[in-house]
Amino acid sequence: MKYEALGVFDMLKIGIGPSSSHTLGPWRAVQRFMEELDKTPGLEKINKIKITLFGSLALTGAGHCTDKAVCLALLGYDPVTINVSLINEYLDSLSKEKVLKSKDKYCINFDPAKDIMFNKGIIELKHPNTMKCTAYGESKQYESVFYSVGGGFVVKEGDKQSSGVRPVLPFPCQQTRQLLEHCTKNNMKISDMVWQNEQAWLSQNEIKNKVLQIWEEMKQCIFRGCCTTGVLPGRLKVKRQAGTINREYFGDKEFNNVNEWINEIKNTKYSFSETMRWISCFAEAVNEENAGMGRVVTAPTNGSAGVIPAVLLYYICFTGREITESDIIRFLLIAGEIGTFFKKNATISAAMGGCQAEIGVASSMAAAALCELSGGTVRQCMMAAEIAMEHHLGMTCDPVGGLVQIPCIERNAMGAVKAINAAELALSKNPLEAKVSLDNVIKTMWKTAKDMNSNYKETSQGGLAVTVDIPEC
Repeated sequence: MKYEALGVFDMLKIGIGPSSSHTLGPWRAVQRFMEELDKTPGLEKINKIKITLFGSLALTGAGHCTDKAVCLALLGYDPVTINVSLINEYLDSLSKEKVLKSKDKYCINFDPAKDIMFNKGIIELKHPNTMKCTAYGESKQYESVFYSVGGGFVVKEGDKQSSGVRPVLPFPCQQTRQLLEHCTKNNMKISDMVWQNEQAWLSQNEIKNKVLQIWEEMKQCIFRGCCTTGVLPGRLKVKRQAGTINREYFGDKEFNNVNEWINEIKNTKYSFSETMRWISCFAEAVNEENAGMGRVVTAPTNGSAGVIPAVLLYYICFTGREITESDIIRFLLIAGEIGTFFKKNATISAAMGGCQAEIGVASSMAAAALCELSGGTVRQCMMAAEIAMEHHLGMTCDPVGGLVQIPCIERNAMGAVKAINAAELALSKNPLEAKVSLDNVIKTMWKTAKDMNSNYKETSQGGLAVTVDIPEC
């Protein structure tokens, strides 16, 4: 297997909900396509653009806002910087005007209702998340095919490398046994090794600032979710739960900022059941924001974005430890690193592997990170990651109505609780007696993914998606 260098910020990216593979990925693909058009001779004047979605993108793309992501990308917006509160305004304007404009460079007729096509036919595809972008000039047609491979990663058909030029890392790891070898030989914790590797891309200050920016986005997302009530968009009419739970504890009390809110939780005594309720609240808050096309951090995907921040906030609020910036940085570095092994050796795409590839991977990432911060050895951290994934094996992706709401939001809460339990189990065991390694479970997850019926891979053609009766309006 060819070695691939992946970093923490490949796994943890700021984006827009509700799906990294169905929203963020297509958004990035269209951005790349538009850049290609600017560099292609003979396309100085474009008359029309068409986007065709295939496979899972076609089957669940409407519920996952793929068409909206395509439109926003064509309008020139970026998921990291777009004003989320104005998204509907941008989309409504395009639907009315049916024209794409960008910095006076072009003015193209584009009707989202006609020029974004959902091809739901059963055809042979190289990847279940396939999209074709076509531009029509006066005398030339240009076409690119992209695959959204999970976590916001995009591969263009014909590309030999999906990652471009990658640096040589001081501690390269394709499999987790190599991570263990590096850490053992150099007497390092996992976070120490990742810190060294990340410096192949960025300076120490850049790494620190970027990790803390990721955490700030996670915190703000939890806070927004916990301060918002109402009903999520879509025909399921799912009621937001996080805001209701937060209000039960704090009533109408207002907080000036997220840190004030966190300190209030941290300095209040809660029972075991109340602590569990807060963990679920944190996770659901993120994924309710995600379902509403809010800004989240892929961790490693949008559909699983609530697990890692919920576990980290649990550590901050309920373990009784004094938390430093260094602890937060270590946690997210470890989580990101564990995610790279699933990306390199299996998949983080539900369209490829079911929900085990999203919630399962996120839970595994969080478990390892929590274990190290709780005093676990490298072997115990790897054991925690293994236990978390072992108990997500075979989990299907069956979004009801094609929306990232049922069962996706609650699954984040379950994934967070499993991560905490996995870390505690690993801390109480001798990892030298373990019968299953993390590499074993990653290999098993990938084999399970390949054996899984395609109906259970984010198509809404199996599981809860077909047994739950949905009213048409």
